[in-house]
This record gives sequence, structure tokens and C-alpha cells, in this order.
Amino acid sequence: MAFRDKKETEEKLIEITANMHGTLSFKDPVNLRISGKFEGTLETRGTLTISETGSVEAHISGENIVIAGRVKGDLVAKRMLVLMPTAVLSGNITTPKLNIVEGAVFQGKCQMLDELLDVDSLAKYLELDITAITELANSGKIPASRNGNSWRFERSKIDAWAASERVK
Repeated sequence: MAFRDKKETEEKLIEITANMHGTLSFKDPVNLRISGKFEGTLETRGTLTISETGSVEAHISGENIVIAGRVKGDLVAKRMLVLMPTAVLSGNITTPKLNIVEGAVFQGKCQMLDELLDVDSLAKYLELDITAITELANSGKIPASRNGNSWRFERSKIDAWAASERVK
């Protein structure tokens, strides 16, 4: 029984040690490690690690990104970006959390974004039901932006709104 439980909790890990060119996109969270050379577009969920021997020239979008190798291109890390001491990054980055370890080289612009929440996440965060959140967004009573047919909420704006609403 313990063996089965261990296997069910095992993380998906993919390592690329070859030279690749193209578009790589994941729908499910995986831990992707690039130790070879990659050129193109990377869209990941989970953690993307570019090892010390990794060399990437690409537009990268992912949740958590850790760079120890060389990267040329723009990055969007939805949760966090870490530049290890051996990292060399040339490109613009967008992330809510950034950790640049001493020794890392970064050339480009950095935009620190607030964490974005959807209606379900905000309902849990504020402990309200989804209908109430949707009504507040539709009436303009809560800071929100429309993304197609769905609403997006910036956590810092929601925190400020919630604090000001409690004062009233």
C-alpha cells in the first residue's frame, strides 16, 4: 500500500538534454528541466528549470521559473522567477516575485505584477460565494478587469478595496 501512495504523489519530471527548436506547450503541471539547447517558444505549467548547461533562446511563459544557465528572450513567470548565481539572462521579465542570487547577470526590464485571481479564487480568498463576486464585478463595485468572458482581479487592489470597505 505504501508503494502505491508513493507512486501517486510522484511528480512528473521531463529533462531535455538534446538540441531542440520549436514550440513546447504543457497543459498539465510538470517539472521541466532543460540541460541542452532550446530555441522557440516555451509555455509551461509547474516548474521550469534551466540548468547550468542549459541554453535557451525563446519567449518563455510559466508558473515557476528557475534559471541557472543562459537565456535570451522575454519571460513571464506567473508565480516566481529565480536567477541562480550562474544565470545569464538577456530579456524583459514579468513576474510577481523575483529572486536574483548574487552572481547572476540580468540585462533587460523587469515588471513586477500583482498576483491575478479568477472569480473562484477570489471567492475563496474573500470567503464569499461566486455569485456575489460576479455581481460586484458586473456592477463595478469591486476592482476588476474583464478578460474575454471571465473576470480577473489583482490581489493588491482587492486587499486595498477590502480594507477601505471595512472602514465605511
